[in-house]
Amino acid sequence: MQKTVMKKRLLPIAIAAAGIVLVLVFLFIPREGEYDAPLDEVEVADSAEVEEITLKYGIPVDLYDVNYGIVEPGQNLSYLLARHGLSALQVHRLNKRAEGVFDVRKVKAGQAYATFHTRDSVDSRTEYLVYEESPRSYVVFDLKGDFNVYRGQYPVTWREKSLKGTLHSSLWVAIQEQGASPLLSLEMSNIFGWSIDFFGLQEGDEFRLIYSQEYVEDQALDSFHVLAAAFRHADSTYYAIPFTQEGEELYYNEHGNSLEGAFLKAPLDYYRITSRFSNSRFHPVLKRRRAHHGVDYAAPTGTPVYATGNGRVIAKAYQANGGGNYVKIRHNSVYTTTYMHLSRFAKGLKVGDEVKQKQVIGYVGSTGLSTGPHLDYRVFENGKPINPLLIKSQPKKPVAPALMPQFTALCDSLVHRLQAL
Repeated sequence: MQKTVMKKRLLPIAIAAAGIVLVLVFLFIPREGEYDAPLDEVEVADSAEVEEITLKYGIPVDLYDVNYGIVEPGQNLSYLLARHGLSALQVHRLNKRAEGVFDVRKVKAGQAYATFHTRDSVDSRTEYLVYEESPRSYVVFDLKGDFNVYRGQYPVTWREKSLKGTLHSSLWVAIQEQGASPLLSLEMSNIFGWSIDFFGLQEGDEFRLIYSQEYVEDQALDSFHVLAAAFRHADSTYYAIPFTQEGEELYYNEHGNSLEGAFLKAPLDYYRITSRFSNSRFHPVLKRRRAHHGVDYAAPTGTPVYATGNGRVIAKAYQANGGGNYVKIRHNSVYTTTYMHLSRFAKGLKVGDEVKQKQVIGYVGSTGLSTGPHLDYRVFENGKPINPLLIKSQPKKPVAPALMPQFTALCDSLVHRLQAL
């Protein structure tokens, strides 16, 4: 009897509680389209549960077995592909695919390459061969399906650095002692070569340098851009400040004058060009083809020959079966000029003399291996012959007056940074 009474008393309470629950559910469960949770409140999988995909040359490395190698002397692309299972017909097809993208004949010994193989213990296949064309670029040979060939570029970054050192033997060694690339010494000589005789550097000379260097995947390349430089030599300090005007960046000293020197357009006043720079010229005396790494200026015997730039005489001699009477002048650590077939030398000229631009050093003649009076004029850049007609001959302008305030502000800032090193 008591149980029946108790049930009757609890029933209304249970019905009321159920009603409250239904109301709460209706109020707090969001209806479709009514509520979108903010992205930062959406539950995401733990990053450790997401498989990271590692790419190399744009290819998912984790899906393949990758082998790296170096192209050996005598090996070519056909050899590498055949070695990894491609038939002669397939190699031919791939070579055709490469046309217009990469010249397969330019695969060079010493360059790196990589092959990507499927992870199949029974039937592993080579699906990619990648050739490292340069530190900045590579060529992908996709061996799947109909084959494909395309180029890729590594992301390049530039990092700013600074350097200070003192010479004890040579600039090359001094830079190397600071843990930097000694090739920076060539950058310095190219910039200061018209102001400083880099063959006459002395112990105790000091340099300061701010520069940027190119990097690919944390690998430093021998590619530099000098941002500011100072060189103390023979009790004088020389500055190099890069500045752009008329769309061209040049290096200027602290007064706004260009550091780039100049050559005369030609080493004599009256002339006619009879032979130009060539790697294969028919020689009028030898009657056969050979390189002619100079320019021949026909002129009457006795025509004065000028030094095309300031420099030092490093050779004055006679070559019977070649240049006849010749003079060689070193202008700086980069450029040397030679003047051949002279009838005679300028009076008093000797090896070791300092000469000025347009100073007479000799006279046109026909000595040595020659068919008539002319001057054979040659220019060497870092020891290699270059076409004299293509070198920069006109002096560069100083910073324009209208741009001097801008240049002065930049110069003051960079000189302060150099002095603070």
